[in-house]
Amino acid sequence: MAHGLSPADIRALRAENPKARARDFAAARGITEAELVAAHVGHGATAIVADPERLVPLICELGEVLALTRNESCVHERRGTYQDFHGGPHAQMVLGAEIDLRIFPSHWCHAFAVEEPGDDGIKRSLQVFDAAGDAIHKVHLKPVSDADAFARLVAALRLPEQAGTLTLSPREPVEPARIAADKVDILRAEWEKMTDTHQFLRLVRKLKMNRLGAYRAAGAPHVAQLETDAVTRALHAAAEGQIPLMIFVGNAGCIQIHGGPIEKVVPMGPWINVMDPRFNLHLRADHIAEVWWVKKPTQRGDAISVEAFDAEGGLILQIFGYRKDAPPDAWNAMVAALPRLEEVPA
Repeated sequence: MAHGLSPADIRALRAENPKARARDFAAARGITEAELVAAHVGHGATAIVADPERLVPLICELGEVLALTRNESCVHERRGTYQDFHGGPHAQMVLGAEIDLRIFPSHWCHAFAVEEPGDDGIKRSLQVFDAAGDAIHKVHLKPVSDADAFARLVAALRLPEQAGTLTLSPREPVEPARIAADKVDILRAEWEKMTDTHQFLRLVRKLKMNRLGAYRAAGAPHVAQLETDAVTRALHAAAEGQIPLMIFVGNAGCIQIHGGPIEKVVPMGPWINVMDPRFNLHLRADHIAEVWWVKKPTQRGDAISVEAFDAEGGLILQIFGYRKDAPPDAWNAMVAALPRLEEVPA
């Protein structure tokens, strides 16, 4: 607790400034968002089991909710019901029609059930944080959600020790682009042989590279660097042309996916937003430092994505064409026309 604030101090400061977004409030006070929530244990927050194998099946009983996953630069919010949970020691999935998640349970370290006063009565949420106290995933209940199922979840998963403070680890720095210059020919040759997009990360790890390093190294015809406004252009074009998309936003512990069309794209200051009835995206366009057009071979044809990275090399989001009903020809043609950077930085 380097900040020197007790839970009571944090609650008092929060009471003076209840309207600020939790993430912004915490950052301004030099605390993590998890510490802000933990300070309210016994005052509207309950510490619960963070293990998704136990937590997610009970979330499935809540009915319709809002799922939220974010990173430093992008927030992905989806209305729907958690369905079709698949457990596993290293990776887990929720494969509902609307809420589509990839879960990496080793990062689900601290979890809380939160009840706080709102404009329309009690606001209920489940909030999961990593070892450093950063938000991994949140579930916000809606008026149509099952409040009794929420109470049953809290009773089932409540931790025996309800502490107002947390022991946190230092935040892991983002790994910058990593290229093994002597393995670039192998990367290109193996890239050609891929039959599934999931083989890509295994390939780059084997070659001691990472995603951004591999993109910088591979060159044409596998990748092309785009202008940094390419994501904004792609979102506008997809909305205007009713081109269905898959939008992936995540962090180390959770990736959340939207599949289908988008309708309303709204710029607001540095943010570019999708404001649809059941899907919202909030993207800090000014955080985008590099955008790549990427082509990976699969058994069903090339999977073509537009992927944005921040100045540290962190992945902000990925957008693919939606393949469920038809080949993503409209998406592929639209992104082929996005303006490319002539000079690729070394």
